[in-house]
Amino acid sequence: MSNDGFATRTRAALDYPFDTPEGAGPAAEVAPGVFWVRMALPFALKWINLWLLRDGEGWAVVDTGVGMEASRDTWRTVFDAMLGGRPVTRVICTHMHPDHVGLAGWICRRFDAALWMTRLEYITCRMLVADTGREAPEEGVSFYRAAGWDEAALDQYRARFGGFGKAVSRLPERYRRMSDGDVLDIDGRAWRVLVGNGHSPEHACLVCDELGVVLSGDQLLPRISSNVSVFPTEPDADPLTDWLTSCARLRAALPPDVLVLPAHNEPFRGAHPRLDELISGHERMLARLESRLSEAPRRVVDLFGCMFARPIGPELIGMATGETIAHLNCLIGRGLVVRQRGADGVDQYARA
Repeated sequence: MSNDGFATRTRAALDYPFDTPEGAGPAAEVAPGVFWVRMALPFALKWINLWLLRDGEGWAVVDTGVGMEASRDTWRTVFDAMLGGRPVTRVICTHMHPDHVGLAGWICRRFDAALWMTRLEYITCRMLVADTGREAPEEGVSFYRAAGWDEAALDQYRARFGGFGKAVSRLPERYRRMSDGDVLDIDGRAWRVLVGNGHSPEHACLVCDELGVVLSGDQLLPRISSNVSVFPTEPDADPLTDWLTSCARLRAALPPDVLVLPAHNEPFRGAHPRLDELISGHERMLARLESRLSEAPRRVVDLFGCMFARPIGPELIGMATGETIAHLNCLIGRGLVVRQRGADGVDQYARA
């Protein structure tokens, strides 16, 4: 859940070629025409990495930060320091989470720039923003009740429902679609689109073979594991299988010495061992869950201690639930676990 809740037993030996800059704002050029921008986040995860790419007579922005005034102030400082009077030509968002797309609309309107996203990311973002101001649906309440939430947690869900749109500035009414395998010409260099799934519906990574660089978004992070969750809108989804498949696909598509420019933590080299580590970590967790469920049937909330190293309180229960169900649905898909709903509306999971 964008943490090291089920950290692997050993850490892959990764190479970090750059020192972490202090504070927010522009940092050193990490590859020809590629600049690293750090921005603060109002979450437990404190920082996000954003990127400026020289783009002909202007600049391309990759990911934008959360839609709040402090983030706008950081961008104003970056624009004054970095753009040299040249415009932003396009805003590219790897995926639809608010820390990546939150200020896309604001930047696009400021520079009359186009928004570039994959179709599922754009449409899903528009759908979630449209929930702002709505009451929590009964399907959502039933979903979390089935996971074993008590009434206090369900009341918190009702109160917080629709908060996604509060962190996202109004999106442009049109966008430029990116698809897997597309090649973008940015400043005369070819950047190919490599799509992954599981963390979000159609997450775009950008690979420049000429520079030996991949802008990996949340699809490949060096120190934390991206959240892979099931949500009430698709309760039987199996995003973990999608994630594991994507990790294997990235490993085959990326050269071993590629410089990974991730959305969180520091740029690094060592994509192959890190992807191996992510895959093996999830597989070990699946085995632990299967073993735990062989002892006795359990609810989702009963399995948090098996899944996560940290205590799960009110701030984390949503992500913890989504990620636990993702692992359980994967086991169900493999024929290893079964789920049965009781008369109280609560699901019990057991080894098949």
